Amino acid sequence: MQSRGLSFLLALLFALPLAAPRAWSAPKYKVLHSFTDGNDGGALYGSLLLDGQGNLYGTTEYGGPYGGGTVFELTPNADGTWTETVVHGFCVETGCADGAHSWAGLIFDAAGNLYGTTNSGGDYERGTVFELAPQSDGTWTETVLHSFSDQDGVITPFAGVIMDPSGNFFGTAGDPYELSLGSSGWTVSVLHNFTCRNGDGCGADTGLIRDVSSSLYGTTQLGGTSKNCDAGCGTAYRLQPMPDGSWKETILHSFGTFKRDGAFPGPGAMIMDGKGNLYDTTGGYPHGTVYELTRDRRDHWKETILHTFNPGAGGNDPGAGVVMGKSGELYGTTLNGGTGCDCGVVYKLVPGPKGKWKYTVLHRFTGYDGANPGANLILDSKGNLYGTTITGGAYGYGVAFELSP
Repeated sequence: MQSRGLSFLLALLFALPLAAPRAWSAPKYKVLHSFTDGNDGGALYGSLLLDGQGNLYGTTEYGGPYGGGTVFELTPNADGTWTETVVHGFCVETGCADGAHSWAGLIFDAAGNLYGTTNSGGDYERGTVFELAPQSDGTWTETVLHSFSDQDGVITPFAGVIMDPSGNFFGTAGDPYELSLGSSGWTVSVLHNFTCRNGDGCGADTGLIRDVSSSLYGTTQLGGTSKNCDAGCGTAYRLQPMPDGSWKETILHSFGTFKRDGAFPGPGAMIMDGKGNLYDTTGGYPHGTVYELTRDRRDHWKETILHTFNPGAGGNDPGAGVVMGKSGELYGTTLNGGTGCDCGVVYKLVPGPKGKWKYTVLHRFTGYDGANPGANLILDSKGNLYGTTITGGAYGYGVAFELSP
């Protein structure tokens, strides 16, 4: 399934562009760690995770002690520096049962265990869902909860997982799936088979989110009703649990219907505000967008474009979704654009009068400080932003960074 992984990467790196308003006084940008592709890992596709003590956790696709990527921890020091520690190193040779190559962010459970996915490795070389449990001596023990196989109906997960209150996991690997624990161990169930026909989506590789009614929301990179893209321009969808245990799919929006509508939703998960509105990005057609989906009383959904990207210093190709601040402002990144190195930007969108949103570039990457951010940002309680880049940094293999207001 490496061809699907390659097409996914190409879709990230080749969608299009913005000329932004003038940037105001820039927040303070800090590289927390420049990855070397050595023991510390390299190539960061996933978001960071923050614990209650201010430590950050993430994954790398490559490097590490065994060459198949890492799970790492970044710990703040009293002098303002950060120390990187490898929590787990994945192996890269065929037959590595623990998995290899993670593009996904991580989640915690209430006990402090970490959970994530790899897109290859495992017993059948089709990826894994894994758990990392902290030990009293400061080490972590990995347990593979599930090794994907062709018999599962889903393989090669690029997105991470989310957990419900009962301890079931939900993710995507071409189609959305549930991983639940039964008397015979962990079992995968496919929640919906996307067909790419009759307006249905296809290519569900983005992360899922869950609302208070246990419905799941996500996007597909292709499919939908638009004729403006060869295989459809993508969809936003909802999956509702039914009393009989099945899941009902609803297409909330088909992209690419209008000239400014956007196409090819990016790999980051969408977000939902307190009113149930959804926010996310598209990566192409014409140059990428930030959009909002709102629902009326009849469960009809309307798309509103909050920002359309154009070529220029403001960045282009938002390869990840957005995160929302306390005042309803949105923060995100673009893979490309910005300065002469075409390394991407961090941006902010602030809601204004009459539904207008103000776009501001907070940081333009220069290469040495990181390049090509491709994952959702996260916010701490003080409003500091944390993120990752795929490439760039002092050694060219990506960075973890902080952006303070």
